[in-house]
Amino acid sequence: VQLQASGGGLVQAGGSLRLSCAASGRSFSRFAMGWFRQAPGKERDFVAAISWSGGSTYYADSVKGRFTISRDNAKNTVYLQMNSLKPEDTAVYYCAASTVVAGTPSMYDGWGQGSQVTVSS
Repeated sequence: VQLQASGGGLVQAGGSLRLSCAASGRSFSRFAMGWFRQAPGKERDFVAAISWSGGSTYYADSVKGRFTISRDNAKNTVYLQMNSLKPEDTAVYYCAASTVVAGTPSMYDGWGQGSQVTVSS
């Protein structure tokens, strides 16, 4: 599966953005999906994950209560709604697919170009 994230931009602290990740291929609904982010000079960190059905979701502690992951299998798309954004959320955000729900980047595949999110203070 090939993935492309979009929807990033510049927003003030406290604002909201919604990222989308469009997948090509007919097997999208078989995969768990994850969002990760990478700030300059830092490792790629787990943000959120969702099971193939959308019935289970998982979040990093740093975003719990502020971010919501969802998916629409009919549209081959996974979303990340980000509210109450903070400057420390600034990073390139990536989506990826996995055969299992996991928080480790090495368990994922299909990394595409990320989407830059910049939160100003």
